[in-house]
Parts: sequence; structure tokens; C-alpha cells
Amino acid sequence: MSPAEPNSPEPPDPAAPEDTHPELLAIIPRITQLAAAVNKGRLAERATAAAGLTLERPAMGVLLSLRTSERPLRIGEIADHMQVVGPHATRQVQALEKRGLVRRVADPHDRRASLIEATDAGTTAANRYITSLLGWFAETLVDWPQRDRDDLARLLGRFADDVTSRLARFPEDGDA
Repeated sequence: MSPAEPNSPEPPDPAAPEDTHPELLAIIPRITQLAAAVNKGRLAERATAAAGLTLERPAMGVLLSLRTSERPLRIGEIADHMQVVGPHATRQVQALEKRGLVRRVADPHDRRASLIEATDAGTTAANRYITSLLGWFAETLVDWPQRDRDDLARLLGRFADDVTSRLARFPEDGDA
């Protein structure tokens, strides 16, 4: 019998989400809630304005990648940090170069390549942005016990790293 025939047995229903991973079901709406609150509250834009900057979010991402790195980075490394394609990172770096916030330096290990590093002005801009964000989060967590704050940082970092690693296994858009 084909599925179109009236007497054919119906395929079994897949398990309901609460049957397969009940401990994870509550996380999905919380992640959505957090992302919506941050976006609706325009947290990144508020931090940028509070820092006295007129940069868009992707440009800020480049500066943050450089600020949190312990060394100058190749464009590909910046793109990886931001989880974007190389040409997108290149455009952002070029715009930041024009503003004097980053510069290219020679790669000591490969004379054909260049590295990107923040200028003093770029580092100062990134520091002001980070200070604004950290202040906002510190105010949000002020009533949390230190152990809870430490647990949040540890678990959120682990979760972000594991999700990023797992998603990196998927083929890029357009790949087979």
C-alpha cells in the first residue's frame, strides 16, 4: 500500500521534544528571550554610543577580536573570531584602517602576509566599549552571589565554545 491509500498505516510520530531531552527544553525559550532582550534593548548600540563611538556592530566586532587577542591577527583569524566570511572581515578592517583604528603590520613568520593590529586609538575605543558593556552587566548581576557569577561565566563560556565547535562541523552555506 502506498501512503496515499486510506488504509495504509501512518508513520510513527517522532518523539515530542519533551520526551527526548526534557532538561534542555527550558533552555530554548531562555536563549530566545536573552537574544531578543539584548537586541530589543540595543545593548551593542547603547555601549557604542556610551563609548562615544560611531561604529557599526561588525566594525566593533573587529576591534573586540583584536582587543581580546594577545597578538595581531590575520584577516582570516578575525573572520573566524567573528564567525563571518573573509571578505566581510576585510571590508570592516579597511573601514577601520581609514579611521585610523587599525593598521597592517608585517607577519614575522610569512613576509607575504600581513597582520592586523589595533592602533592606540582603536584599543582605546575597544576599551571604552568593553567598559560600557561590563558596567551594564555588572549592574544586572550586582545582587548575584560571587559563586553564581563565577558559575555563569564558566558555564556560558563552555556552552558557547561547545556550540561553536559543533556548528563548525556543518558545511558552509553553498557547500555540498
